[in-house]
Amino acid sequence: MDARLDLFTNPVLGKFIKHVNAAAGVATSAGVPLGTLELMELRISQINGCAVCVDMHAKELAHHGETTVRINLVATWREATVFTEAERAALALAEAGTRLADAAGGVPDEVWLEATKHYDEEQLAALVAVIAGINTWNRLNIITAQPATGEYVPGQWG
Repeated sequence: MDARLDLFTNPVLGKFIKHVNAAAGVATSAGVPLGTLELMELRISQINGCAVCVDMHAKELAHHGETTVRINLVATWREATVFTEAERAALALAEAGTRLADAAGGVPDEVWLEATKHYDEEQLAALVAVIAGINTWNRLNIITAQPATGEYVPGQWG
């Protein structure tokens, strides 16, 4: 499978990606554990079917010490008992923020209210930024048919 466009050498997409990366980077300074943000990115990428990002975030999680069990159970987090209540709230928000068309009115109030029990306003903003950022990356990769080569090395892209 060949990509339709090269995301990094295309002049328009290259500029766009620089802004996406800069915007996404602010989320890591809000005090949400990096592992939680990576779990969210993995789950969103699974939902969207972005193989490039699934590969990347699974490897990043492992690189940062996450267990294989938790990485493998992200897809079924609701039935798994290995995630904290805060992580579960973040994953629920990630799913709701990704599947906007599934619920009339967008993210259900109960999902948002559960997240507010575990995260302050700055952290909630970081969760929203991560959801928006990885959904953007998933769409860039899927629309341009980026192949998942399995060759991603943790830390390679930031």
